[in-house]
Amino acid sequence: MLKRTGHNQSNSEYDDFRGYLERHCGIVLGDNKQYLVSSRLGGLMREHDMASLGELVERLNQGGRALRQAVIDAMTTNETLWFRDQYPFNILTAKILPEFASSSTLSIWSAACSTGQEPYSIAMTLEEAKRVSGKNTDYRITGTDINASVLAKAGEGIYDSLALARGLSIERKERYFQPLEEGRWQIKSAMRQKVSFRALNLLDSYGALGKFDIIFCRNVLIYFSQERKADILNRMASALRPNGYLFLGASESVTSLTSAFEMIHCRPGIVYRKKA
Repeated sequence: MLKRTGHNQSNSEYDDFRGYLERHCGIVLGDNKQYLVSSRLGGLMREHDMASLGELVERLNQGGRALRQAVIDAMTTNETLWFRDQYPFNILTAKILPEFASSSTLSIWSAACSTGQEPYSIAMTLEEAKRVSGKNTDYRITGTDINASVLAKAGEGIYDSLALARGLSIERKERYFQPLEEGRWQIKSAMRQKVSFRALNLLDSYGALGKFDIIFCRNVLIYFSQERKADILNRMASALRPNGYLFLGASESVTSLTSAFEMIHCRPGIVYRKKA
């Protein structure tokens, strides 16, 4: 019998790993992303004295929860910034909030929230809208992510000057943050109390989160298969109250995936409203 070459074995191990990753957190890796896996998992594998990707998959299949979380944390992308793309927050202020003017409480979900910039940006937007309108509408924001380490940072609300410079104006920094030592800033307690964070895999049930008026799920569906995207979108529709709104990333769409939403063109930007 012919012995497999190291190259073929590497390809087989890579296929096993990406199959594991898709099953457990939905991320779909392309055919030629071995370099990405090596760069993100190299340190973890050395730490656990594993010589190959095959050995890592074997250990993962044995059910080690801590190792699985460490792998997911390493493989998930946490690119984020304040008021990303800007137009969703403009749409929220100009179109959506006036429609909920008679509501006493707004419930908002920021899915795949990373280190918290999106949910805190939403909170700032709502605070500024309240000052302009004079309406004291209460709100609660739930931020979720599969990555436990970034959620811990989000809950602390502490950022260095470089992170704050990515999309946050000086005026907002001075209004909503308090300075700490070593050039770090922490979002003020009154704002942190409006936002709660919890770990959630988007492949799991959303039932424990409750119902929402608005969901932000931006720049995360691009990592899932078409089948997974459709499932997530339909379950998010179920998590929305009637006429609730869904924000997706600029390159994402519900087209051909679900009929649960109608597309609203806002020029610039698009938002999706749950059909009655």
